Amino acid sequence: MANFGRRFAALLIDWAICLVVGSLIGDPRAVAWPPVAVLIVLNTIGIGLFGQTPGMALAGVRCISIEDGGAVGVPKAFVRSVLLALLVPAVIMNAERQGWHDRAARSVVIKKPMTP
Repeated sequence: MANFGRRFAALLIDWAICLVVGSLIGDPRAVAWPPVAVLIVLNTIGIGLFGQTPGMALAGVRCISIEDGGAVGVPKAFVRSVLLALLVPAVIMNAERQGWHDRAARSVVIKKPMTP
């Protein structure tokens, strides 16, 4: 399982990307929703189809389905992304380091194996 530090680093990187992209839509200091909407889209597509976001790739983690070890799919990734945007479900973890958003999507975040 990926530790909290890697997961948090991935979220910070993704949030920075979302702030930049969201600022193209509207000023994040005046309008709060564009970066959040970008975060939901980024996570839904990245995790749903590829098992990771850009931040996760840089932090060396992946989000996989508990059921088959593959990508979780777009519908489950959307649910996970909306819950992640609420933040509270993400910081309340069980012993397996799953937040509420992971449990809802039946996913787990793992450290990517080292490649030779």
